[in-house]
Amino acid sequence: MENIRIALVQMESIVGKTEENINKIEEFIQGARRKRVQIICFPELSVHGYNKNKAKELAEQIPGRISEKIRSLAVENNISIITGMIEKSDNENPYITQLVCLNTGRSFVYRKTHLGLSERTSFSSGSEFLVFKMDQCNFAIQICWETHFPEISTIQSLNGAEIIFTPFASPDKVVDRRQIWLKYLTARAYDNSVFIASCNLIGTNGLGVNFAGGCLVINPKGDLLAEDFSQKEGMLIVDLPKKEINEIRSPERKSMKYSYFLQYRRKELYNELN
Repeated sequence: MENIRIALVQMESIVGKTEENINKIEEFIQGARRKRVQIICFPELSVHGYNKNKAKELAEQIPGRISEKIRSLAVENNISIITGMIEKSDNENPYITQLVCLNTGRSFVYRKTHLGLSERTSFSSGSEFLVFKMDQCNFAIQICWETHFPEISTIQSLNGAEIIFTPFASPDKVVDRRQIWLKYLTARAYDNSVFIASCNLIGTNGLGVNFAGGCLVINPKGDLLAEDFSQKEGMLIVDLPKKEINEIRSPERKSMKYSYFLQYRRKELYNELN
């Protein structure tokens, strides 16, 4: 991994106001470009706003007009973009998708594999834990509810992920978002020797649901690196240093301080996980 500057956005996304949401996304991208950000991540369903009842109505084809617009923004601004959409599928229900548009012009999709209990009648599940490779780093994505399944982080780390972006659409009535994130996302980072970078929708979706907001970054030792729980729309910009993760992942490391725990697993004992 190389030193890399990332941006995490907490924003309000109004259901049915897709063009306004995209305009706001573009403004954040342009601001990130001026700050020399290399990867910017937006919350779950930031393009369309989070609403299960309107999912089929709002779903967009990928590739399509919106995904091509975002891909063009990635190239024009020389920044890799991770943003949330409702994606049409060949199934009855659409996917909850994070569109990944690299600054090189290549684009990909990550589809939410583990749906929340209330999402299962409105969305289809993805089936791949992808890792995306850039010159500066390898990164993966987990969307909201997925972060509660420890095995996902382990698989992504073993497949080379150095940063895991975790975009959320979590309402403010459930729990204290900062408190709960620090309970389990620090464990994901420490156990798997990865950076965790989280962001959440904030404000209303225009249909009576309020979102908790919040952004934070945790380093591969499980330490809080940066946070923003100001309850305001905004962008958290963080420089991720290469030194610590490269020392952990290096086969020449000489200190237990930098152990990559996953290297020492006894896989023959883990049959019960299958």
